[in-house]
Amino acid sequence: MPFFFQSRPSLVAYVTCGDPDLATTREVVLAAIEASAAVIELGVPFSDPVADGPVIQRASQRALQNGVSLADVLKLAAEVRQHSQSVGLIVFSYLNPVLRMGLQNFCKVARHAGIDGALITDLPVEESSDYVREMRQNQLATVFLAAPTSTDERLKRIAEASSGFVYAVSRTGVTGAREQMPEDARKLVSRVRSFTKLPIAVGFGISTAEQFAALGEFADAAVIGSAIVETIERNPGKEAVSVAEFIKQLSAISPLLSAQGR
Repeated sequence: MPFFFQSRPSLVAYVTCGDPDLATTREVVLAAIEASAAVIELGVPFSDPVADGPVIQRASQRALQNGVSLADVLKLAAEVRQHSQSVGLIVFSYLNPVLRMGLQNFCKVARHAGIDGALITDLPVEESSDYVREMRQNQLATVFLAAPTSTDERLKRIAEASSGFVYAVSRTGVTGAREQMPEDARKLVSRVRSFTKLPIAVGFGISTAEQFAALGEFADAAVIGSAIVETIERNPGKEAVSVAEFIKQLSAISPLLSAQGR
């Protein structure tokens, strides 16, 4: 299975870089990798994170108060890459920080930092041609969001513009943990698969071991963000250990459910 997804479901772990500080983020990321995360999404703090729920909004605000920028995130990525060659590293950002750095400069710095790709959450696929071209010239994957409300025509465009994997949004709305796995998720993954052979990761609202294991029935990977960011928020001084424990708990139930015929 390409793009670092060796098991099903693989874990894509999101962190807001600089929350509570960059040194802690580095510890959390390395702990997540050790605990079996296949891909790390390095969240770039942004002043108006409209796609994110309150947990990540608070984290982004704390990181911004620390003065964390896209350049800091790329520097952190280079440090992480020195420690691990086997993990996927994705920059998760809104478009504005990338434009401020300059698209060409961003791609060059990201490539040299060891980044594998990026997800620009507010960049519509219809307006992405320059971005996709520059990313591909720098051997960087372009990850796009596919939503349950997307038409088949739009899903086809997303599939064509994507490389690495496709991020299927499990439901409409903002990020945040939910108790129930939306029924839209399975249907959306099936629709996306009709347009691409790329792996499909499902995100938005996944927070429990049961949800993580259930996703393995129809998706290649699960993206977990708010639950990880909230774990960091609730465990000051023990962020890395707490995140590692959370990830291990997520992964532990999957073989058990498989043995039970789930």
